[in-house]
Amino acid sequence: MGLSRSQSKELEQRLAELSKEVHENIRRTMPKPADEKSLDRAGTALDIGDEAVNSVQEEFDHSLHQRYLAELRQLEAAQARVQSGEIDQCVDCGGEISAERLFAYPLATRCIYCQERYEKAHPGAVTPKL
Repeated sequence: MGLSRSQSKELEQRLAELSKEVHENIRRTMPKPADEKSLDRAGTALDIGDEAVNSVQEEFDHSLHQRYLAELRQLEAAQARVQSGEIDQCVDCGGEISAERLFAYPLATRCIYCQERYEKAHPGAVTPKL
């Protein structure tokens, strides 16, 4: 049956909202350049514990940043699939991805049946089913 025109528009708006959120998260997790004041403080005020905490925080922020960049790529691909009218086509079987699934998880690329098979074949994969 496929998505109706209004469902496609609604999904397109949802993807735009998600994209805006992800762009903000990317900006928030961008590495910050060290200014001279922080470099001066680093030499005198930080001990090894402070350095360890800063290092862990930087690694965590970097991981989040990479996650958000990957999510942005997925969003851009989903937006392109909406534009081409292929958003509701499963990449594995070519069957229909239900509107309910797409509204619950707009980045879905597989129908629920193919997603379940994918997760069984790739046990470490973490993607929502709905």
